[in-house]
Amino acid sequence: MCTRKVLTILVLAGALAACPAKKKPGEPQAGSSAPAATAAAAAAGDARRSTAAEVGARMYSGNCVPCHQQNGVGIPSVYPSLAGSPVVLGDPAQLALWVIKGQRPPSMPAGRYPTQMLQFGWMKPADAAALFSYLRSSFGNAAAPVDAAAVAEALGQ
Repeated sequence: MCTRKVLTILVLAGALAACPAKKKPGEPQAGSSAPAATAAAAAAGDARRSTAAEVGARMYSGNCVPCHQQNGVGIPSVYPSLAGSPVVLGDPAQLALWVIKGQRPPSMPAGRYPTQMLQFGWMKPADAAALFSYLRSSFGNAAAPVDAAAVAEALGQ
């Protein structure tokens, strides 16, 4: 029976290895007549956007998931949901002050949750901007991204 399992795993591994790599969205088709310069510029822009999105997702997974959960819905009556949150979707400066300095925004009334938001004062503006942009475009949210200069200005840096 053990030999059968090993054989099955080897067959599946071989089948997966034979699968062709998927084309990434926005990548030109093979043999496309798109100019190389335009394709390179688009690839560079995509790389910057995906890098910021990856940083934001990493920041969220490493710092926010324990309270707000992987899906962003929080824990009812304990930790707030980030989906549709007026704090997340509102003024990015207020969000920065709340997350980094612990200054409660007017859109988050005191006493609504028995827990206190941790302060992430160690977070650099670029990392905070990536996190905030991730929050504003995840969990069903659709708000403009936040840039590092706006975070730095809100923090008086």
